[in-house]
Amino acid sequence: MSQENLIKLECTGCKRINYFSSKNKKKIKQRLELKKHCKHCRKHTAHKETK
Repeated sequence: MSQENLIKLECTGCKRINYFSSKNKKKIKQRLELKKHCKHCRKHTAHKETK
């Protein structure tokens, strides 16, 4: 993964960064939000893209 396309996904429950992903920033302007499993909360929560 190239560094300019790398994004961090933060759990909305515990505010910890659990996942890294990539996206095309030229095509997708809004922030990404996915439901992922948080190992700290031990459940599926929404993960939002951070800066």
